[in-house]
Amino acid sequence: MQYMKKYIKNIVPATFMMLALGATSCIGDLDVDPIDPNIDTNVDLNGLFNKCYANMALAGNGGANGDCDIDGLDGGTTGFIRQLFNSNELTTDEAICGWGDEGVASFCYNTYNASHPMLNGFYARLTTGITYCNQYLAMAGDTDATMSAEIRFVRALHYFLLMDGWGNIPFTLEPMTKPEQRSRAQMYEWLEQELIGIEPVLSEAKAKKSTDAGYGRVDKAACWLLLSRLYLNSEIYTGTAQWQKAKEYADKVIKSSYRLNTVGKGGWTAYQMLFMGDNGETDAAYEALLPLLQDGLTTTSWGTSLFLIAGCFDGEMHANPNDLTATNGVSAQNWGGNRARPDLIRKFFPQNDAPELPSYDMYVAAKDDRALFDGVGRTLNNEDVSTFKSGYAIAKFTNFKTDGSAGHDATFADTDYFLLRVAEAYLTFAEADARLNGGNTTSEGTQAVNSIRSRAHASTRTNAYSLDDICDEWSREFYFEGRRRMDLIRFNRYGGNNNYTWQWKGGSYEGRSFDAHLNIFAIPTNELTANSNLTQNPGY
Repeated sequence: MQYMKKYIKNIVPATFMMLALGATSCIGDLDVDPIDPNIDTNVDLNGLFNKCYANMALAGNGGANGDCDIDGLDGGTTGFIRQLFNSNELTTDEAICGWGDEGVASFCYNTYNASHPMLNGFYARLTTGITYCNQYLAMAGDTDATMSAEIRFVRALHYFLLMDGWGNIPFTLEPMTKPEQRSRAQMYEWLEQELIGIEPVLSEAKAKKSTDAGYGRVDKAACWLLLSRLYLNSEIYTGTAQWQKAKEYADKVIKSSYRLNTVGKGGWTAYQMLFMGDNGETDAAYEALLPLLQDGLTTTSWGTSLFLIAGCFDGEMHANPNDLTATNGVSAQNWGGNRARPDLIRKFFPQNDAPELPSYDMYVAAKDDRALFDGVGRTLNNEDVSTFKSGYAIAKFTNFKTDGSAGHDATFADTDYFLLRVAEAYLTFAEADARLNGGNTTSEGTQAVNSIRSRAHASTRTNAYSLDDICDEWSREFYFEGRRRMDLIRFNRYGGNNNYTWQWKGGSYEGRSFDAHLNIFAIPTNELTANSNLTQNPGY
């Protein structure tokens, strides 16, 4: 089946959604009513296949302004990437936001609870995605083995994120069965077995551009990377470390045809190319194991790449070194909300000497291509959280193109979101290597970190990197990509009694510890009411 950058073209008709949703237009959990026997089940299976992927890229069937699959929030707010960002970045040492939307402040100050609207929306997005996958596998699981393995992977990824965020979660493999609650350890065991089981059936690992068949679909390399992530966090999830397995599966990705993008183009660095409007068309695409497809005309969303572009820019910022009047590549989409905490900037400027420069000069001053910050007219500290200029801005995601051409649309972005990229394998390999060797990398772990830093034209070393170094390197490479909370928890730098603080941690400007029960989120109150099989997580 030709799978192109047009999720919408083959998306499941809204009338079909009533099949899986119990005759409603939007759902928020796995506990749905039985299918009405009068509902037509003759559906476009290719459309349903696409829908399983599209749940991560689109709010619903009609693009940015169409019907939303999640009830209770506007379509843009329910976006998979928007809430992945909010729950895993605003809660950490990397990001802060001054918007007045309900739930933003409690993310930033680590005071979320079971009634948090955005957390509940993300929970609903994940469980809805699982329902779509279960529906496809129930109806077409025996039709095409490779396609079924892909959807099993997508389901496993949703379950992984649900387990990582909420710990003890509802679980079912049937579209209309009331879920039972499973512990993290139980989910870990299932995820490991599921991913190992589908790996032989998935397509061979092969890096692709958007012009190649299969771009946007997962293959063996995505499976290896998710397994390496599962093993890297095994001690958190089960109490038993699996560093050797994490290293082994990361190495499989490193040795595959997927590769770090190392050559810049058109005045842009190789790192910048990963987050630009033509990232699917350039060699940057060879780094993406799972790109979420965006097109300003055909595949539009307020809550995917556009959110990370517009939400981080105001109209006074200029991020194009080839056009000093241009802002971010999307006309009039400058929302001015998300920005850096000073703790992120200090990862690049440890002497608190970050200059007030635009992003295209900032990374030169930092001697690290990843320092894509705007400091013009801004303060380093977030003294006034409600003011966008209180804190350095992030110019990492744009809709500019390396050849200088315009985007397909003036409002929406063409920038694909690289949900899984090969750089993760290098840092997973290095961290696992260090943990196996007393907290410092061996020569092969050192080389893995050096590969990441070399791409960014940052300094490298011949001696070992410590775990502290690697924790900081995770931030430098992946800031604002929706994973920092997980990394801080693994390094014991999030909730509980530890000595790691950041500005506004726990709601204090100077930063203070918060209770360890906040390391996992609360099961939404409405879920507990709807499903008697569920019990609330401790501390809530």
